[in-house]
Amino acid sequence: MSEKVLPKTVLIVEDHPDMRELLVWQIQLMGYKPVEASHAKEGLEKAVIEKPALILLDIMMPSMDGREAARALKENPLTKDIPILATTALFREADLQSCLEAGCSGYLVKPFTFQELQSKLRELLP
Repeated sequence: MSEKVLPKTVLIVEDHPDMRELLVWQIQLMGYKPVEASHAKEGLEKAVIEKPALILLDIMMPSMDGREAARALKENPLTKDIPILATTALFREADLQSCLEAGCSGYLVKPFTFQELQSKLRELLP
């Protein structure tokens, strides 16, 4: 009897409902289990509960931005090893560098294609 392999969980932290819905759909198409959070604080809580294989993290969000959230995730022993993929409309080199300095493993500049997302996930998920 073979054991069923459960899909890896991807936590999507995105404040825009349309973008979040699109990402959920794309993550499902790739065979992963999406978990949604509509703001950074909810994302921090769900990261601890769900222990996702990867976190897709919007950078520009109200109250706590993605860079602050990434730093908090990396400071928490329960979430520090989870790869974080920043999704951002910011495209200046300094902005992208600040995502990496905050603890993100990589970034995608919005708008990005399904293929770009798929390629980054394959790169960051074993």
